[in-house]
Amino acid sequence: MANTRYFPSADVADLLPPGTTLLPAPPHTLPKLPGRPPMVGYLVLVPADQQPALPPFTAPDDTPDREEPEGGDSPVRVDTTRRTAEVDGRPLDLTYLEFELLAHLVAHPHRVHTRDQLVTTVWGYGHVGDGRTVDVHIARLRRKLGAEHRGTIRTVRRVGYKYVPPTGR
Repeated sequence: MANTRYFPSADVADLLPPGTTLLPAPPHTLPKLPGRPPMVGYLVLVPADQQPALPPFTAPDDTPDREEPEGGDSPVRVDTTRRTAEVDGRPLDLTYLEFELLAHLVAHPHRVHTRDQLVTTVWGYGHVGDGRTVDVHIARLRRKLGAEHRGTIRTVRRVGYKYVPPTGR
């Protein structure tokens, strides 16, 4: 791969390893937030034999600084450090994507996520598919949470999903 750069700022491009290609992200892959200007994103393609110069970026609210599992005293708990999830102390046997989806929902309780936002956040920019993929994974998660806790993941009709921790425990 040639050291082709499509990025407008040479300063940022100089921080990338040699052989890196920087491409504008297709607009349809970026989330659209109501009332906000359109987002701009870039895809960074690094040759497989090279390590990235910078650690991958994670949004500040996606990585809690505390050691305790997400969910606090909720019966659904997710430990992103150990990559474990449990409900009422019972460990859940989750696939990689089920874990990522549950961790994201539990980290943002009461926030409504559109299917497109979940696909972008959990599956990533390269995923080819539609919102039905999210629906199938949510159904599997609900099944694994059990009858008592399946209602913690609520459907917001014609929009998406949200995690609502149970109250009164």
